[in-house]
Amino acid sequence: MVRLRSVALAALPIFLCDAFEYYTFDGPGFPSCHNISKVYNATSVDDIVSIVKSAIKADSQVRASGKGHMWYDTQCSDDSTVLIRTEDVNGIYNFSLPKGATEGSVVVDGGVSFFQLAEYLHERGASVGYTLTNWNISFGGSVAMGAHRSSLREHSMVAAGALALDIIDGQGNIRHIERDNSNDEWLAASTSLGLLGIIARIRLQIYPDTKLYAKQDTLDESAVLNGDIYGLIAPYATANFWWWPYKRKFHHRYYDVVPADSTPQQGFQNTFSLTSIEGIAARTLLDSGKYLATSNMLAEEIFFGLWSKPNFHEKTNNTEIAEWPVYGWNYDVLIGGLYPDQLPEWDYDLHGLTLELAFPVTMANQMLKRVRKLFDAELAKGIVMTSTYRSGINIKFGKPYYDFLGQVTYNTSDGADWSKGAIMFDFPSYRPTIGDHKRFNEPFYPKLAKTLIDEFPCRPHWTKNSREVLKMSAKNLDPSHIRRFKAVRQQFDPNGIYRSVVGEILGLY
Repeated sequence: MVRLRSVALAALPIFLCDAFEYYTFDGPGFPSCHNISKVYNATSVDDIVSIVKSAIKADSQVRASGKGHMWYDTQCSDDSTVLIRTEDVNGIYNFSLPKGATEGSVVVDGGVSFFQLAEYLHERGASVGYTLTNWNISFGGSVAMGAHRSSLREHSMVAAGALALDIIDGQGNIRHIERDNSNDEWLAASTSLGLLGIIARIRLQIYPDTKLYAKQDTLDESAVLNGDIYGLIAPYATANFWWWPYKRKFHHRYYDVVPADSTPQQGFQNTFSLTSIEGIAARTLLDSGKYLATSNMLAEEIFFGLWSKPNFHEKTNNTEIAEWPVYGWNYDVLIGGLYPDQLPEWDYDLHGLTLELAFPVTMANQMLKRVRKLFDAELAKGIVMTSTYRSGINIKFGKPYYDFLGQVTYNTSDGADWSKGAIMFDFPSYRPTIGDHKRFNEPFYPKLAKTLIDEFPCRPHWTKNSREVLKMSAKNLDPSHIRRFKAVRQQFDPNGIYRSVVGEILGLY
């Protein structure tokens, strides 16, 4: 993000002679849009409205960009687009949590990041509970893309914490939508993909702040693949697995509430940060893994060992926490962020390609066994497949939440039972910095995606899949949901100024 900040001047457009690529957190070489004519760094909601109205007069397409989490070139359409950065549209106001109340609310501008709000709320004895996600993502972007944490017990989709939305529509007007599950406007806005307009403000539900514990166990692969997956996840406020396919092990991470006065520890989780030595060593080893399976096997061994220990520091003095369980305040334990003396992994040129698909949790064992069968088929050919990500393959979960395009919606035409929630198979894999940048055994990855999409009812994560995966998986979406979403989109944006590749793939234009 430092690179992006150096590019834009507050509230001023960037003018270039020709169309150019735009990128988010991964930096140059990883475009989220290919054909940008101007970038505006908006500083207020009124500023965004003014820019949108000017773009309408100029017959330009418009897209918003928050902090990041856009892994592929699907953020915009391929036509010339004006892009509005919302990072500096970050007001927080109308805080209300009366003493003794079990819940309250706060209003945030769309560009507010989770880390910004977490600090604001913690100072006032509050949190957003479990409807949160990574520190470097904006609330507006998270609601638009259907972002989520991992839980079957609690609502953890960010949109589930929204009580109302203000959206700047395709005429440049602000539309206010209150939560109402009988209203198609709400059901479309809840995971809008940015196609209804720019989310300007969100009224969020908040709760008294809580202390949590984080605990992690190591399980044999067979205990998960043949076990009660629902029973391992559902009892906890939030829980997930990290899968290590070469070692045939899982890490089982789970969290829940403890009395606030039960411990002085203030654990802070590291999600992406590395030291310079770690970053350079990892890149060197993983680059060699483009050609040598043994390098990837060694990498998984090292990463497994590192991830077996708590990836937490004591917030008050930045010292390493060495033993489970870890205790700390809600956001610090669930998400955390960067350690003060480290940088995010992408600043060391450690980049990944991703695949994330959601399946009914009732099919969790069947799906994971199918993936294992694909791994074993490669092994039978003498090819050892591994996880090349520092925390393994991320297996997340989502409580059912009804809207049109979310990963955890239910009562859909596929006939599958989504009523118990979803399991998300999130498989990041290292993209080498050398040669043609293709991964070790590159053909395996598209084969894995096609197999899962063809053999299971599944839904894509909207920013962590390639165009090809989105095209393949569109057939699994409910046609009536697409039809009803399209009707709302046509009302909000009749001229299609907020068009994107994703919307085109879904046939919304």
